[in-house]
Amino acid sequence: MYSEKVMDHFNNPRNVGEIEDASGVGTVGNAKCGDIMRMYLKIDDNGVIQEAKFKTFGCGAAVATSSISTEMVTGKTIQEALEVTNKAVMEALDGLPPVKVHCSLLAEEAIHAALWDYAEKNGIKIEGLEKPKADISEGEEEEDY
Repeated sequence: MYSEKVMDHFNNPRNVGEIEDASGVGTVGNAKCGDIMRMYLKIDDNGVIQEAKFKTFGCGAAVATSSISTEMVTGKTIQEALEVTNKAVMEALDGLPPVKVHCSLLAEEAIHAALWDYAEKNGIKIEGLEKPKADISEGEEEEDY
């Protein structure tokens, strides 16, 4: 059963689309479930995320986690955005069913992938940011989805 917040973000997703001149774009997926998430970030000269948009191919939980994660990073500094974990995404949505937790991981990794792209484009290193996995199912134990 999904929370009201999950259903709201699925039925009325926020920040859907692309940012033409994005500062960073990250695409991640999960080969096991077929979800693919692309996150676009517009970051100003002070390192503050001015705008975040997404395009997601996946289930309702993937759309909801994409939607809320764009709201969570907008207005934040790069370091603050790094602190948006999958647990924070799940809490913001009032929880996810256990079989959908991977969707919140996808949102966290999409943020990291977009920040990684931004860092590479600008020749900078972001403290605490590791190169994201293109497929979040890498290294996961076998689970039934």
